[in-house]
Amino acid sequence: MSLPEDTTVLVVGAGPAGLTAALSLVHHGCHDFVIVDAMVEGLRASRAVTIHSATVEALASIDAVDGLLSQAIRGKGFKITSRSSQIFEAKFDYLKKYSAHPYALYIPQNVTELVLGQKLQSLGVQVQRPHRVVGMKQNEKDPRVTDVSFEDGQVIRARYIIGADGARSIIRTIAGMGFSDPEGPNAAENSLVQMVSADVTFEPEPVDPFTLEGYLSGTVFSGNFFFFAPFGNSFNAELTGDEKPTTKSIFRVACAIPRKNGEPPHAPPKEYIQKLIDTYGPACITSDPSLNPRPVKVDQLVWSTRHRSQSAIADRIFTRFGAAIFLVGDAAHIHSPAGGQGMNLGMRDAIFLTEAITKHIQASAENPDGDDAILQEIADARHARALEIIGFTKTLSNLASLAYDPYAWWMPVSGASVRDLVLRILGGFDCVQSKVAWGLSGLGRR
Repeated sequence: MSLPEDTTVLVVGAGPAGLTAALSLVHHGCHDFVIVDAMVEGLRASRAVTIHSATVEALASIDAVDGLLSQAIRGKGFKITSRSSQIFEAKFDYLKKYSAHPYALYIPQNVTELVLGQKLQSLGVQVQRPHRVVGMKQNEKDPRVTDVSFEDGQVIRARYIIGADGARSIIRTIAGMGFSDPEGPNAAENSLVQMVSADVTFEPEPVDPFTLEGYLSGTVFSGNFFFFAPFGNSFNAELTGDEKPTTKSIFRVACAIPRKNGEPPHAPPKEYIQKLIDTYGPACITSDPSLNPRPVKVDQLVWSTRHRSQSAIADRIFTRFGAAIFLVGDAAHIHSPAGGQGMNLGMRDAIFLTEAITKHIQASAENPDGDDAILQEIADARHARALEIIGFTKTLSNLASLAYDPYAWWMPVSGASVRDLVLRILGGFDCVQSKVAWGLSGLGRR
């Protein structure tokens, strides 16, 4: 498909952050933009599954949340468990005094992208696919325009470029924006750096309070962390791609892979996932009769992947390369999935940055030689927010990775056992549950 030769704004990448940026541009009155993606179609995989309260509010502010509200599971809270019992629970009901949306939305990322894409289409905007950026250079005639070249030979001249093209961002690379752990090249890695995620069905289906829809759970065991999310059968068609999808409930499982176990396979098979569940998962979904009086096994492996849980941030998320260039989402920052913050931060970045961009467009129409103060101010604020989130997720990951090994023969306690005891005690106080729900919601760090 042919691309226009000129546009005011070019959005590169049509994941959640890029689609949100496009919707926000429309909402704020900017219609001269193009959104492109390198893929023929989006991935059919659940990936990020949580949209927190602050992000729901932000999407509502640009009239882009109704479709998600109609399809998502409204999350009631988050549980931390041992293999057989609950350690701590954070209920989102505590958010009622702070937000009109006192819940998280549990919805697979591919469904989020589908819903946002449909909303964009209803506004007359189509994602242009597949168009892969391969180069950028400052326009020879206008120093505030960049010529963006694509793999198929087409070129677009743009005044603003939003790089929403993922952790390996070509926009970031060409613009010369660094990308590293904020703690430096020698930052310590915790034991959760290797992860495996999968969507599965079970036979028979598990029956246990941990599996109730509306709750996500994280199981801590043997210095590891196992994530468990029930989707019910709400998204079976979107996750399987089948015309006649399974009627069984689909569950998301994710598990850290200890370094001693070596590198996990690229697309872990069903047997590998079953072994992880039996070794680290909550007892209610294991096949081991000594742990589970009603053993269950993985029946269908819908999707699986491996990934590394690393932290990195661009040294800046706004620069001039002729055009004003911005980074959002994974192009700007990556970090541990602990707390489900990554996609949320990227979507909020997109909304706040595009609001500033539209204001700058309007100001530039009146004063073409005006400065970039409004752009730099919001970019600095979003960069600071990303650093805060990275610190938050590192703290969560470090707590989750504490081992149960005793400190010494003369001190038969461990960091993990102390953590569990403290959580069990503090979990009985409403003020603590409220603070944890607040921290996860993002309402205090929009």
